Amino acid sequence: MGSTVIPLTEGRSGAAATKGRILDAAETLFMEHGFEATSLRAITAAADANLAAVNYHFGSKEELFEAVLTRRLDPMNQRRVALLTELERDAGEHAVASDRVLYAMILPALELARDPARGGSNFLRLLGRAYADPAPFIRRFLSEHYAEMIARFKEAFARALPHLPRRELSWRLHFIMGALSYTLAGTDALKLIHEIAPSEDGANDELLLRRLAPFLLGGLTSALPDLDEAAGELDGAPGTPPGPSR
Repeated sequence: MGSTVIPLTEGRSGAAATKGRILDAAETLFMEHGFEATSLRAITAAADANLAAVNYHFGSKEELFEAVLTRRLDPMNQRRVALLTELERDAGEHAVASDRVLYAMILPALELARDPARGGSNFLRLLGRAYADPAPFIRRFLSEHYAEMIARFKEAFARALPHLPRRELSWRLHFIMGALSYTLAGTDALKLIHEIAPSEDGANDELLLRRLAPFLLGGLTSALPDLDEAAGELDGAPGTPPGPSR
C-alpha cells in the first residue's frame, strides 16, 4: 500500500522510453513557454504519457525541470572541466591564458549547439531562460549545480589575471554568465544576424557564440574601473539627493 505503481501500459523497456519522451517534451515546452507557464498536462499530452508516469519517474514538476537541465548540464560541465584540466596540464607551472580559459568554457556550449541529439540550440535557449527565471528553486539548483565548475574556472582566471582583485573577478564572471545566458535565451540576436547577413542565418547559436567570445574576453581583461571617480560623478548627477549636511 502507498507504493508507486508503474503505469500498466509500459514494461521495463517501455518505462525508459516513456521517461525519455517526457524529458524531450518538457525540454521543448519549458524552452518555449518557461517553467511557470508550462503545465504538466501539456507535457504529458506532448509526450503521449500520463501524470502517473511523471509522478513515478520524477515526482513533481520542479524535479522534472531539474532532470531536464541535469541530463544536458552534467555532460557539458564535465567537458568544460576536462578541457580546462588538459589546458592546465599542458601549461605546467604557468597560468593558462585567459582567452584559452574562456575557450574551455564556451567550446562545450558550441559543441552542444551543433548537436540536436544532445538538445542543440533548444536546450541552450532553455538554459538561458532558466538563468533569467526568478523562481528560487531554479536559482538554487543552478547555483549548486554550477558551483564546482565555476570554482575551477574562477581559480584559472585568477591565475591568468593576477592583477584583478577576487571581488572584481567575481563580478566579471557574473557578467559573463549573464551575457551568455541572455544571448542564448533571446531571439533578438538571431533576428539581427538575419537582417545584417541573411546567408549566415543557418549558423544560429554557433555564430552567436563565436561573435560573443571576443566581447566577453574584452570585458574580462579590461582595466580596473575607477569606482571612486564613478561614485563622485553619481553624487553630482542631476536629481541625486545631496548628502547629509554637517
